[in-house]
Amino acid sequence: MRPDSDDQRVLISDRSVTVEVPATSANLGPGFDCFGLALDWRERVNLAVIEHGYQIEVSGEGAAELPRDESHLIIRAALVGLADLGARAPGLWLGCRNTIPHGRGLGSSSAAIVAGLVAAAGLADVKVTPNWLLGHATAIEGHPDNVAAAIYGGFVLAYQGRSGVAAAQGRVDTSIGAALFIPETSLATGAARGLLPDTVPHIDAAANSGRAALLVHAMASEPELLYEATHDWLHQGYRESAMPRSYELMKSLRGQGFAAMISGAGPSVLVLGRRADLAVLQDQHLPGFSLRLSGIGSAASITEPTIAEDGRDPTVLETSDAGASLREPTRSGQLR
Repeated sequence: MRPDSDDQRVLISDRSVTVEVPATSANLGPGFDCFGLALDWRERVNLAVIEHGYQIEVSGEGAAELPRDESHLIIRAALVGLADLGARAPGLWLGCRNTIPHGRGLGSSSAAIVAGLVAAAGLADVKVTPNWLLGHATAIEGHPDNVAAAIYGGFVLAYQGRSGVAAAQGRVDTSIGAALFIPETSLATGAARGLLPDTVPHIDAAANSGRAALLVHAMASEPELLYEATHDWLHQGYRESAMPRSYELMKSLRGQGFAAMISGAGPSVLVLGRRADLAVLQDQHLPGFSLRLSGIGSAASITEPTIAEDGRDPTVLETSDAGASLREPTRSGQLR
């Protein structure tokens, strides 16, 4: 239950926090709406309390389409978190440079939600549990796999427990890495979900359950089983019409023996395997796709501001496309 506004502690201006949050992939083939994986690909978000209003300085991926008011997903999540923690900000300043492409199945919305909630806890100076983050993030996102991976890091298994949504962390063999084929075009998660049937044949569900169990084992100790473990019967085939080129690429890579799958709701293609084996994919140049090799990522975290050797504050985000940096706000919200 949210506290009444009269009971909320008003945060003072100039209070600020910097959060790092990972990109994520979900499903991993057979683990539909359950498995999530944090990638070694992090975004940095700065949030500060100002005297009034909302000031949003965003550049990078999708910046032109993002709102510049309290409906921005990071702000929305931060406001939910602050209210639940009994705190209120008279105004908020947000600064970030987006690097995670939107609508590509790489957890951009989950990263925003988790960043907002973690920042809220930092601004309120309250130590929150991963369960608190997971509950609120799932309520905003609608499903737990990506947000759980961003909150816990590594490989996670999200599920509905007796007391609500929960997550367990799976082991990951130290040799495992990821390759991402990222298309130029996007796909809305809602559109991809709309292609799924209400029911599936029992034989498909049984086969899928077996591969999901095998994937947990393969991730932990036998990466050579990842190819077999990532076969899926529940969602990828039904979504082929929405992302034909991605589906074709996935099949081509699997034909070469790689453990390829659609990342989340797509249309990016994720390949899991030993990092040494994935290195050969750098030679595959596919029109319309960019390739990114990644390790397994860590959990979202609040960073401590430090000064780099060259004297620059690394928490200041350089916006090369705008030719300026995102500077700290004053109490009124004006940039210094």
